[in-house]
Order: sequence, then structure tokens, then C-alpha cells
Amino acid sequence: MPVAGFGPRLAAFLQRGLRTVTPLARGALAAAVVAGVAWALFGWQELGAAALVLLIALLLAVIFVLGRPAYRVEVAVASARVVVGEQAVGELRIHSAGSRPSGAGLVELPVGHATASFAVPRLAPGSEHDELFTIPTQRRAVLTLGPVRSVRQDPLGLLRRQLDWTRPEPIFVHPRTVRLANDSTGLLRDLEGLTTREISNDDVAFHALRGYEPGDDLRRVHWRSTARTNQLMIRQFEETRRAQLVIVVSTNPADYADDEELELGISIAASLAVSAVLDGKEAAVVARDTVIAAGPPARMLGALSALEPAATAEPFADRARVVAADLPGASVVALITGSVTPPPQLRLAALRLPPTAHSFAVRAAAAEELGRQAIGELSIATVPALRDLALAVRVVTAV
Repeated sequence: MPVAGFGPRLAAFLQRGLRTVTPLARGALAAAVVAGVAWALFGWQELGAAALVLLIALLLAVIFVLGRPAYRVEVAVASARVVVGEQAVGELRIHSAGSRPSGAGLVELPVGHATASFAVPRLAPGSEHDELFTIPTQRRAVLTLGPVRSVRQDPLGLLRRQLDWTRPEPIFVHPRTVRLANDSTGLLRDLEGLTTREISNDDVAFHALRGYEPGDDLRRVHWRSTARTNQLMIRQFEETRRAQLVIVVSTNPADYADDEELELGISIAASLAVSAVLDGKEAAVVARDTVIAAGPPARMLGALSALEPAATAEPFADRARVVAADLPGASVVALITGSVTPPPQLRLAALRLPPTAHSFAVRAAAAEELGRQAIGELSIATVPALRDLALAVRVVTAV
């Protein structure tokens, strides 16, 4: 028998064994040792009997956790992406893969911070046991489903042995969103993009004419000028940038009256971003230490589901510096925060944005009424509920 590698295998075996020992078993073992020592020193028969009973209980517990069930376990979820308030429905399928009947047991399915338990009956070889389950979703989150584990333990709970059968999988609980009209995100005004100083031979913003050079595309010839000057003249264009909506959303609980208001703010940001992407426009979301770049709506919603409240002393206006530094091509910027943020902070944030960007602000304020105010050139909408978002944004982005 080779000695090499025996040490690591023994260490792994002992580590797995120690994981089965519960705090109750440690207490029982300590009590048995103390009772045994006291019996040996003072001859108290009662303490000796107590030590013996505890040791027998521990030995019997070992028998209960021995053995390994021959399972093949599958977990199927109808959809790994749901909206807050919907239920994620799934099925747990346990197949007996051994040549002998498997005994009854217990299977646990962790879901986020909760754990569901299922009693598995005695299974004949090749038979299956199915369990349907539902996951209520009251809060936006990314939940971890699994791993499914079988559990063996003694009646007293001294030892507990767990075996994992599946890998953990994410369940995305998306924020609630509403679909906004194509003209409600503030991008209609620059549908053709913003012109730059770069000259191009192919774009939509006409700039000037120049003489023909070898290799030029004859489709760009301006025939009227060619006829007038008796020389081939080529159109030149100014390059344009595609319109980009940037949403700056606060995740600082201090900017909101309560947690529900913070969730409303994130739902507002998600609605703006998804509506812009579905309309074929670019959108990005800026939160504290996070920039969610433009992408498919499902990916953006998944990233928004993972946003955690972040308490910080940084004023909301400082978030605008990220836009100016990292997203200078933004053409429209939406500032999203709660009812506690002072309006002057929103005005200061707007002043720190790129000078070419049009900006507006939305306050998530569940205790206030739908309304609009202006500070300088910045329009601020107050939105008490998500259903009011479309009207509020249409008003503050009106040309």
C-alpha cells in the first residue's frame, strides 16, 4: 500500500467526520468526560452511569449516519428570472440509482437564506420521487438555489451528515418595471445622434464638398456641383455619435424615506433603461461603485437585481462625476434618487454632467403627490408610484 498521499486522505476523512458533529454532540462528549473523571476521582456511581449513557448515545448516533444513499437528483425551475411578487415554480426529482432499495430520508433545498425540507420515502431501485416547490419573491434579489443535500442524523440530533447532490444556481428576482413610450426617455430630440468634429465619408450629417480623389466611392458624388464646376465633387459628412441614455441612481438608504422608496427608485431606473434598450437605443446605469453597461434587458435587469443598498457619506451630486469621466458621450442623463435628497443636490449633480448632455431628475417619493418642479434648467419629477412614471417622465423631457 503506497504511503504517499495517505496523510492528505486521512486529513480529508477526519475533516468530513468533524463536520458531522453538532454542538450538542460536543457538549455531550464534554459532559461524558467530566462525569467520567469525577466518577474516577470521587467514586460517584451516578456520574459513571451518566458518562456511560452519553457515550452509548454517541456510538449509536454514528450508526444512524453511516451509509450513503444512491441518488441521482435533478432540480428544474420553470424560469430562473421572475419579477418581484411572482412565484418561481420548480420541481425536485430524486431517482434511486442503486441496485438495492434506498431507505427513507430527508432532503434539503436551500433557497437564499431559507431552507426547504422534503421527506423522501423508501425507494425501490430505478424508482423516482418528485416534489413541486414554489419560491415567493417579496424583494428584489439574486437568490442561490441549492445545492440539494441529503441529510442523515440520529433522533437526538447529536450527529448530522450532509451530502451535496447538485450545484447552486442563481434565481434572479427582477425589479418591477413599466414600459415607457418611445418618446418618454428624453432621446427623441437627438434621434440622429450628436455631431462631432470628426469628418467622415459616410454618415448622416452633411458637412461640405471636396474634390474627387482616387479610391472615393462614386456613390458620394454630388452631381449638381460636378456639372457646375466640371470637376467630380464628393460629399463629406460629420461623424455622429449614437444617442445614449445614462441613468444615475442612488442606492444610499439615507437618500430615501424607507426601503420601499429605495426599491421604487431602482424600479424607476430599471424602467428607463429597459425601455430605452427595447427602443433600440443605448442605455447605461450608474450606481455606487457599479456601472451597468448597455446590453440585453435580461442582463441589465439581472445586474439591477444584485444591487445592494450602500450607505456612504458621498453626496449624490458626486455620482455625476462618474458620468463626466467614464461616459462623456451621454446625450441624456436621468438622475434618480429619493425624497430625502435635497433638490439643490440634484441641481449640483446636473451642473457636473457633460455640458452636451440634457438632464432631468426623478424623485421617488411614496408619501408625496405626483408633481414637477424646476431648479434653473433642471426639471425634477416627483413620482409616488411606478404607474405614474410614464406621465412624469413625459412632462420633464418635453421639448
